[in-house]
Amino acid sequence: DFLFFWGAVFLVTTTLVAFLKKENEELIPAKEETKGITDTYRLLFSIIKMPAVLTFCLLILTSKIGFSAADAVTGLKLVEEGVPKEHLALLAVPMVPLQIILPLVISKYTAGPQPLNTFYKAMPYRLLLGLEFAFLVWWAPKVKHEGGFPVYYYAVVVLSYALHQISLYSMYVAIMAFNAKVSDPLIGGTYMTLLNTVSNLGGNWPSTVALWLVDPLTVKECAGAQGHTCATAAATEV
Repeated sequence: DFLFFWGAVFLVTTTLVAFLKKENEELIPAKEETKGITDTYRLLFSIIKMPAVLTFCLLILTSKIGFSAADAVTGLKLVEEGVPKEHLALLAVPMVPLQIILPLVISKYTAGPQPLNTFYKAMPYRLLLGLEFAFLVWWAPKVKHEGGFPVYYYAVVVLSYALHQISLYSMYVAIMAFNAKVSDPLIGGTYMTLLNTVSNLGGNWPSTVALWLVDPLTVKECAGAQGHTCATAAATEV
């Protein structure tokens, strides 16, 4: 029902735009940035060879390593500790208005000459929230009872998620603002796409590595089997 509703909204709105929105024919069409795929990749290669771009790419490729585990694994570990998945999904609902409002508020601070200042200021808070998430996972079995989890535990989880969204969007909007500011207007689309792709990759590869490391880094104990560590999948199966 959810997908059907928003699919219908999507079809209606895009159809209205197609019929009601007219192109401004008075404007002279801008010259195309590139003529084909080969030219595009040649242009990308020339951009990424610049020392400043290389330094920036290295920054955004490694900047999210410190909180990748907290971002990727916290939800899974809470479910493992007994928090119902549907409850975690419901906790995401209060975050929606916050996610809409935050970019509007943060953009006021990233519109100046140094948008990355917001990125740097938000990073230590996001790192500290990683410790907060670890505390939530450790705390979960302590407060669990037969009826589930107390309301105050969910309140702390929602508050933690809200603070996390503030730090996350502060970094995200700052990076987007910086990319828009430094991109050459003559090749803006190609330039922005390159920087945003590297930025997305900088967030995805640490999360993938963190998820891959969860199993080998988890300490396991075997009940009733002396001398077994259950460190590997085969030992756990035995």
